[in-house]
Amino acid sequence: MSAILPIDVDGLLRNRGVESERVELKASWDPATTGPQVLRTICAFANDYHNLNGGYVVIGAAERDGRAVLPPKGLSDAEVEAAQKWIRGNCKRIDPPYVPVFSPETVDDRRILVVWALASDTGAHRAPDGRDPPRHRYWIRLGAETVDAEGRGGLLTSFLRQKTGVPWDDRAARGASVEDMSEIGVRGHLRDTRSGLLHVSDTREIYRRLRIVKKINDHEAPRNVGMLFFAKDDSKSFRGARIEVVQFATDRSGNVQEDRVFTGGLADQIRNCMNYLGSLSTSHLQKQENGSPVRGWVSYPMPAVRELLVNALHHRSYDDGHPDPTKVYLYPGRIVIASYPENRSSASPNSFRNSPM
Repeated sequence: MSAILPIDVDGLLRNRGVESERVELKASWDPATTGPQVLRTICAFANDYHNLNGGYVVIGAAERDGRAVLPPKGLSDAEVEAAQKWIRGNCKRIDPPYVPVFSPETVDDRRILVVWALASDTGAHRAPDGRDPPRHRYWIRLGAETVDAEGRGGLLTSFLRQKTGVPWDDRAARGASVEDMSEIGVRGHLRDTRSGLLHVSDTREIYRRLRIVKKINDHEAPRNVGMLFFAKDDSKSFRGARIEVVQFATDRSGNVQEDRVFTGGLADQIRNCMNYLGSLSTSHLQKQENGSPVRGWVSYPMPAVRELLVNALHHRSYDDGHPDPTKVYLYPGRIVIASYPENRSSASPNSFRNSPM
């Protein structure tokens, strides 16, 4: 387990707990070709256009169909050192300069280099485009691609407008202190994600590495994201940070059979809500008349429900202007998950129709 990264490296390579657009895989290291690509991707993760808190570049692992080929190809020790030295030196060419976190790792007895590029606090960054002479561009991530924002229509304008303010989750939580966060909750999260940070004894150092606190004058304060996930007291949480589950007796929203409210940190909310929904889901078996295998199904496809619920909670606003909870409506024939505010991305029905399956 890594003592530097907040997640398990094996999970990172298998896309467990980290969305694929936050991971860039490079099979080998070559300063002439891989180097400029990595530099642009680091810049894009630092710019954090979709507010996903940066991402990871993994050097030494090939990619196939969006996933790492395992066991990884690996690097020699000399290549690991050379890649770190090149990237660290060339990150000075990013404007303003930006330095990621380097974590050499061993997976299946193969050496790889994980470059952790956190979302930057210092505004919009530009990096060279690899041409000679180089031109600096604002690189951002769109899905699994690193693209030039200026070359994508009006994206540059919206990106620069976005970077004029500090994202809500990075701001200091008003009226809260570091002591309002649960050390037990934080260490439980590290245990669930198999992070090597679990073995760091200094709790404040863990908070700093997870970036859930920020320096304000001569003291540290919790960031909103820290309170959102790890608040000790529900009363200190944000008004919209809860899940309301309503079960209706019929398919018309008139007769409420049961309702539940889940509060606490987001991870606890998801876990407790999923346990509750799982208790309501039953398995069904039906023998076929023609003698073919028994047909089976479940009330709720729990993996799909979990994916929807996690996205509903993670991709919404929790600031004071959005006090509505995330709502789960259970009808006899369907589930409706409502999250506020609505999705404001550029996705449209045509985006899904034209996507490869």
